[in-house]
Amino acid sequence: MSATHEVFNQVEPLVDVNLFAGNRAMQGALKFNAPGLDTSSLHALGDTLGSADMQTHARLANVFTPQLKSHSRFGHRIDQVEFHPSYHVLMNAATGAGLHGTPFSESEQCSGHAHVKRAAAFMLFTELEPSMLCPISMTYAVTPALKDNPAIYGDWAPQLTSRAYDPALKLWKDKAGVTMGMGMTEKQGGSDVRANTTQAVPDGADGWGQRFSVTGHKWFFSAPMCDAFLILAQTPSGLSCLFLPRVLPDGSMNQLFIQRLKDKLGNKANASSEVEFAGATAWLVGEEGRGVPQILAMGTMTRLDCALGTSGLMRQALSIALNHTSQRMAFGKKLIHQPLMQNVLADLALESEAATALALRLARSFDRAATDEHERAMQRLLTPVAKFWICKRGSHFAQEAMECLGGNGYVEEGGEGIMARIYREMPVNSIWEGAGNIMALDLLRALRKADAAAALAHELAPARGMHPALDRLSDQLPIRVEQMATEMEARRLAQDVALAVQAALLSQTAPASVFGAFCDSRIAGHWGHSFGSLGAGTDFDAIIARAQPRWDGDANG
Repeated sequence: MSATHEVFNQVEPLVDVNLFAGNRAMQGALKFNAPGLDTSSLHALGDTLGSADMQTHARLANVFTPQLKSHSRFGHRIDQVEFHPSYHVLMNAATGAGLHGTPFSESEQCSGHAHVKRAAAFMLFTELEPSMLCPISMTYAVTPALKDNPAIYGDWAPQLTSRAYDPALKLWKDKAGVTMGMGMTEKQGGSDVRANTTQAVPDGADGWGQRFSVTGHKWFFSAPMCDAFLILAQTPSGLSCLFLPRVLPDGSMNQLFIQRLKDKLGNKANASSEVEFAGATAWLVGEEGRGVPQILAMGTMTRLDCALGTSGLMRQALSIALNHTSQRMAFGKKLIHQPLMQNVLADLALESEAATALALRLARSFDRAATDEHERAMQRLLTPVAKFWICKRGSHFAQEAMECLGGNGYVEEGGEGIMARIYREMPVNSIWEGAGNIMALDLLRALRKADAAAALAHELAPARGMHPALDRLSDQLPIRVEQMATEMEARRLAQDVALAVQAALLSQTAPASVFGAFCDSRIAGHWGHSFGSLGAGTDFDAIIARAQPRWDGDANG
């Protein structure tokens, strides 16, 4: 080959970096929400997840996507999904880190910070690969719901809270660990689960309680290779929550048939499917006819994971943009030293830190809601707010971060190809478990609680007097909450509550340069409609330095 040119000014990928050690925004939020938390396991996890080997596994799991094997070579129906070996490596790492049902084990709950610690680990894992976390997140949400059927919970809890991963399709009691999924959505209903048509006919009772024979379908049925699912079906008393295992207690396969796998924009490593139930056996969980409240309780937990996941993706996109611009030369100097690029990077850093602060604050409420009235109110208020605002910002954030890389960010190849994967992944957290309108409506339901305005005022009080624009917004919000915004105004209210709470949190967890720039831009209105329009008085150098992904300081400092 002719020597036509020299290759130079190309960027070394961001590999072999400790994702936790460099994340000062996360460290500050953890100190605030979980004082005294031992972060040694997060430091170790951050080292593992930032390695080149694990990045390779993440890439392979997305390139070699799940394959449906509906029949064996002999013609028998088997309904199994095959994954690339790298998928199993990632699943083993996620369960080993306790990201599924582990926070509900007695040993973890005794720490007092089980959900915050798990939330931080979930965010770190999302930076590596988010899509295979779907069954992990569902297992996390389903585990406590099973307590409403004590017999099933007693049998399954040891495997659900185990840190072992066993992908084999066999009887639960013969496995070291299990995962669970959920099945709600049908063709005709989408988010309107009350329109579900799947029928469940009483079929006697046994040691697991009232049993049903289920006939119907699910239009979006993620992770069909999980060991069991909680589904919604119409029983004689109305829409009810049922426990449906893949393998029945006698060792036979349940009548669950995978029709096809979904071809999605992103979320490629995760198998999402369409399924049919043809006389499948399931058991009642909770009160018959009260399936919607049962599902909403689980949805609260998966919505937390949507906010956590998008926050993690923001952090990774920002880290890649910082890594690229710190090396790439343009117009005689590095991109990171170009004034306009500094504005964009600092603006992205503000958004990322604010998302981290809000997501981990929400996680704290999950640790304390059972015993603290204020935390219970904030969990109800902040769950739809965080899910709405953080996830809604995600796609715009990813596009702007990709633009920092130019054409290199748009291609799939190499280390910077992660950015294209992040961009495709961003919309799913905004859509899954309730899109923006559903979250805004859920916020209105939360505001009907008598303590909502008082709880919000209490949450914002520590930042009083620290920024005039935040003071003005904090004065207005409780009044708007008490007056209960109309449905037409619900999205704007969700946005303003999110911004106010993010600012109040940053006043307590971040340097003055971050807090001041966030309030000036997002709340005082000195900001455009796109990233990169911060005011000239912003301390760009300090904000960018804080956000850099490589940092050798004390991870507990």
